[in-house]
Formats: sequence, structure tokens, C-alpha cells
Amino acid sequence: MPDSVHVAIASDSDVVTARQIAREMGGDLGFSSTDLTLLATAISEVARNIATYAGTGEVALRVLRDRGREGIEVLASDDGPGIEDVELALQDGYTTGNGLGLGLPGARRLVDEFDLETRPGEGTRVRLVKWRV
Repeated sequence: MPDSVHVAIASDSDVVTARQIAREMGGDLGFSSTDLTLLATAISEVARNIATYAGTGEVALRVLRDRGREGIEVLASDDGPGIEDVELALQDGYTTGNGLGLGLPGARRLVDEFDLETRPGEGTRVRLVKWRV
């Protein structure tokens, strides 16, 4: 598996592809099955948001190596409508769709690092990092 992979996101099948690639990358790094599940679930949440709210975007997966640690960085990006109120969007239960409102706050809890940048009308970028324990 290469150290960097980009997955175009436009449908649920693309979400599944991104999850599978992350699982393979994490497996190659020796992630536990629990951490692989946490990472795959976080990717599902941010990638599904791309397909649902922006229509299209990308998930870029990259192996990180830093001071003896190994991990996977996920950059989910789109040029969609952006998020009007980030603080509200990061609260459990908030949704503008038909979901449970657990996507972004859930993803944030499942990973070790979480960053979100958004501009209404210009798109959203979410960075997730999961380190191997």
C-alpha cells in the first residue's frame, strides 16, 4: 500500500472505498482492530458529509511518521456550501439533514487530532489524525 492515496468522493461507494483503504494502511502500520474501526468510522462521517452536503470532494489519506510514532492523516475536502455555524455543527444532535447529528462531533471523538476549516459558500476541510498506540 502506498503512503498516500486520494479518493474522489461522490457517493456512498466512494465512502466505502476510503474506509477500506484506511483500514489497509492502518493494518500495514500495525493498528489494532479497535483503532482501525474508530478510524474507518470517523472517515465514514466526514466522507458522507461530503457526498450529502457538497455532492463531491476528496479524501486524502497519508501515512505520518513523527518522532517514532506512526499514524494516518485524513484530509477530507470539498468546495460545497461550507458550514455556517461551526460551534453549532460540532454539538451532538445538531443536523441540517435527516441524520442523528453525530457526524462531526462523533468523528472528533474517534481520532487523536481534529481540525476543521470552513467558509460559507467556499467549502470545508476536515483534518483527522489517528496515531498507532
